[in-house]
Amino acid sequence: MSFKHAARIATSLLALGLAAPAAAEPAVLDPAVERNVETFGAAAFTPTVDDESAAMARLSDYTLALEKRDFAAAYAMLSLTRQAVTPRLEWEGNLRKQDGLWADGRIRIFRLQWYLNPPSQTPGLYAAFDFRGDRADGTMDCGYVVVHRAAPDGAFAVSTSSVSIVQPDLIEDGVPKADVLRQLPCYLGKGIATAF
Repeated sequence: MSFKHAARIATSLLALGLAAPAAAEPAVLDPAVERNVETFGAAAFTPTVDDESAAMARLSDYTLALEKRDFAAAYAMLSLTRQAVTPRLEWEGNLRKQDGLWADGRIRIFRLQWYLNPPSQTPGLYAAFDFRGDRADGTMDCGYVVVHRAAPDGAFAVSTSSVSIVQPDLIEDGVPKADVLRQLPCYLGKGIATAF
């Protein structure tokens, strides 16, 4: 791996709200990121450092693949359930229509929401990452990516995601205007998105 390539990956990880790890260590999420756990009435559950590292690794790999426009690699990270309902050509075509989405790979994670065995979903552990991306042209991307692990010894896969592009004229003081924000899958931190 060239120095330039390694520097680009480190920059992308920092922009994700991640601390750049030493060689061979997994990426870690910034401690300031809001974290919540929902167990739906079951016994208390606390995600481990390994749970968070594995979820973050899947998110990092997925967003970096999309940044590089390696749609084959990104699609392979989707859960089999997601692949079954979204054929690859349709999925890739939808991403290609949204020119620039994921293009620079610079996103900031605002919240990590854990869900253990949510009702009406495939059982397992889910990690939902709410993020915002800001591009040099003033455009903002915001949304979420959810990864799922069916068994404690299994790998995380991307189960769902939703991302919106907000044009600069729809942003005021760094935040989408109120009437726009209500229509977006964005969580921009307590006191902003939750106020609407």
